Amino acid sequence: MSAPTDLKTLPLPDLYRLAAQLRQAVRPAATEAVLREILSRQPDEAQVRFALAYQLLARGAFAEAWPYYEARTEVPALGIRKPDFRTPEWQGQPVASLLIWPEQGFGDQIMFARYAALLRDRGVKVVMVAPPALAPLFETLAVEVLVGREGLALPRCDAWVMAGSLPRWLGVHAPQSYFPTQGTGVGIGVASRGNPAYAKDAQRSLPPELAAELLALPGAVSLDQADTGAADFGQTARIVIGLQRVVTVDTAVAHLAGALGKPTWVLLSHDPDWRWGWAGETTPWYPTVRLFRQQTPGDWRPVLEAVKTELSAATR
Repeated sequence: MSAPTDLKTLPLPDLYRLAAQLRQAVRPAATEAVLREILSRQPDEAQVRFALAYQLLARGAFAEAWPYYEARTEVPALGIRKPDFRTPEWQGQPVASLLIWPEQGFGDQIMFARYAALLRDRGVKVVMVAPPALAPLFETLAVEVLVGREGLALPRCDAWVMAGSLPRWLGVHAPQSYFPTQGTGVGIGVASRGNPAYAKDAQRSLPPELAAELLALPGAVSLDQADTGAADFGQTARIVIGLQRVVTVDTAVAHLAGALGKPTWVLLSHDPDWRWGWAGETTPWYPTVRLFRQQTPGDWRPVLEAVKTELSAATR
């Protein structure tokens, strides 16, 4: 499926339908063309700006994408809301102290936490608000971490920023690791499923029989919280540090292992999240991550066979 050559002749309802069809078919270039045409007629439509940001981020057009990505807080379905603070929202200006406000899922917050370390190293006093599951992990960054809860008293900072807005002002920052780690470890950690509450979890998680194949590999251990007994991501991080490698679907464990600089193989569905891009084996966000992609929607078999082959070669 491709976009018509003359999109300007189509009425808006047809353009919206076409954009949805192309997006579902994972036709990035055509989807982007249709979204640009819609935006030329409705420049203030937040949902379209966010959809275009997604396409641009996935193909690595970061400078153009980040301003559009700000529209995420204007799309009610995403549930991402800006706090109402009296201090100014940070826009890259010099500050002595900065409050980072959490947003999105655990994996997103782990990914954006790299900027807390970067700002810390630049001499900024960083205050992070984090959910209980992430607070122990973020405390290892040597910044102030507050557990988010109703009625939380916040310290006064020069400015505040949504976590997802940090790359707009600081660029793509990809250190080898940004959480403390040590050694190479032994064994393979396997994370075969994500949070079932996530809308696209059925696409990203492995069927149980395929997950069992990975766990049957020599030295493989499950990183599922139900199996490890880990109470938070700080405890999971200590488990990952003790491993040689992690094989995972696109879930928070992928971000955690990448942030620890652990050799990490991420198994991706045919329609991956924007940070993994549309093609290739690498991501600009994590130097030690290698990507294994579905070529056919829902078909994990070739992905698993590629992983097994590469693991066999790596252990010779």
